[in-house]
Amino acid sequence: MRAAVIGAGVIGTLHAEILAEKNMLCAVCDIDETKLKKYNCAGFTDYKTMIDTVKPDCVHICTPHYLHAEMVIYALDRGVNVLCEKPLCIKREQIKAIIEAEKRSKAQLGVCLQNRYNKENVFVKEYLKDKNVKCAAAHVAWRRTKEYYNSADWRGKYATEGGGVLINQALHTLDLLQYFAGMPDKITASVSNLTLKDSIEVEDTAVIQSTSGAGISLFASVGCAADMPVVITVKTDNETIQIYPGAVMINGVMAVIEKTTEKPRGKECYGSSHGLLIEDFYKRIAENRRFEIDGEEASKVVRLVLAAYDSGGNETEV
Repeated sequence: MRAAVIGAGVIGTLHAEILAEKNMLCAVCDIDETKLKKYNCAGFTDYKTMIDTVKPDCVHICTPHYLHAEMVIYALDRGVNVLCEKPLCIKREQIKAIIEAEKRSKAQLGVCLQNRYNKENVFVKEYLKDKNVKCAAAHVAWRRTKEYYNSADWRGKYATEGGGVLINQALHTLDLLQYFAGMPDKITASVSNLTLKDSIEVEDTAVIQSTSGAGISLFASVGCAADMPVVITVKTDNETIQIYPGAVMINGVMAVIEKTTEKPRGKECYGSSHGLLIEDFYKRIAENRRFEIDGEEASKVVRLVLAAYDSGGNETEV
């Protein structure tokens, strides 16, 4: 298949690298022409022109958050498969528009929630399939500085990023909570900016607690003094399952998990599973099977995030 990448930043470079290794990369698009020179393929500064000219089998959308929805819909409406970086979108009305575009398109949409492919998370999902999950909780404590937010003008703004720690850094972990425990019906949440008031207008710290339906709890902050490992704890009727990067403990006993052979790519926080997700996405397209992290599935975590932003400390429907 022939694949094109829209957005040649850090995450776009990762996607392009994987596609080039598979001899699939046919075009790259970015508004900054200088970023296109490193690729041995066609380069464009307008994504619509690229799609209409190159007519790729698939586009990988790796642009700032606020651009995802319009690009997803444009590609789907032209019968082009889409693999979109997280988040799927940043507004509720965009969720509806994307899912409607999926329904009228012959193409598939996939979203990069690659942590579902981490060995430890694959193990836990399989382990839980016949168990009653009572609740799941997670702790995300990372550090993001003023310099990080100044590195791109779309970061740290509601209009372009859609929010802060919840929709960016902690989104993968929040997705795993609902993946393991299910979607809550209602949540209460609080968001605040404790350490970056002079740098961003969005939150650097957030707490989510479900109040009805599936039990999930999340603490997330990018105001920590250093990056800490993400820890997820899942409670079943008889077990406490603790998930660490590359390891799982069940009632205090270490579970044996096959070590991943996928090499880390990009930033350390990206993990090493982008390649696994991309491989699965294309395999399912080739076999005419549905990719499991489609618009409906990827919208779950976005709906949780948006409910948290609406909450203001009050119970809110998801």
